[in-house]
Amino acid sequence: MTVKQLSMPELVDACRDLGVTNVGLWREPVQSHGLEATAKLVRDAGLTVTTLCRGGFLTAIDPAARAAALADNRRAVDEAATLGTEVLVLVSGGLPAGSKDLHGARERIADALAELGPYAEEHGVKLAIEPLHPMYAADRCVVSTLTQALDLAERFPAHQVGVTVDTYHIWWDDQAPAQIARAGASGRIHTFQLADWTTPLPEGVLNGRGQIGDGAIDMREWKGYVEAAGYTGPIEVELFNDALWARDGREVLAETAARFAEHVGEQAGE
Repeated sequence: MTVKQLSMPELVDACRDLGVTNVGLWREPVQSHGLEATAKLVRDAGLTVTTLCRGGFLTAIDPAARAAALADNRRAVDEAATLGTEVLVLVSGGLPAGSKDLHGARERIADALAELGPYAEEHGVKLAIEPLHPMYAADRCVVSTLTQALDLAERFPAHQVGVTVDTYHIWWDDQAPAQIARAGASGRIHTFQLADWTTPLPEGVLNGRGQIGDGAIDMREWKGYVEAAGYTGPIEVELFNDALWARDGREVLAETAARFAEHVGEQAGE
């Protein structure tokens, strides 16, 4: 998504040319290119798919909508397995229309995980609950902190359900470092993602993630937290940014890799 202006073949070529060996994929571009075709494309290029994003949106009250969401998440698990990644990122979903019941919404996520966790395990996939910044709680994700994400995840085995640590969403939370340690102690850090916080936020706030180094977040500090917690997996850069999307995608990819090296210190998965 950092360079969503590139087609899947263009993305793979650019990664190969830049020496980027890991790629996190989103379902919509994968489906557009074709699931099997994408799997072959990345495999033939020697790329490792670090995560598939996203499943989730599990807060519906209506039985038909709930059944549809569960079916879609099972498809997402199948897609992750086909792509060869063991991590499916979950954005849990916001409040249903007309509801003000945050607790009830979170419990429905737990109910869904009870069904999806074993299904994911059967397919060699782990579910990674991603807490989103509280500004998204109403419409996108009622799980706003790592504490809340871990309270949900710890109801299930770590090889079924863990968490996504994304700097953009948790950098403001002074409890987050301790929660990263908590997640690491039980093997529940399933992926680590980077984006910077820049202001002013754009209208709609969704596409405001800043390029690494342009904002308020100390990336090395957060990398230190996850490393101290025992995480040794890939680090992804995930930027939703209209200005970046309007530029040449290969240029943005090269810039992002360079910023990663400057501000984090090793090769990035995009």
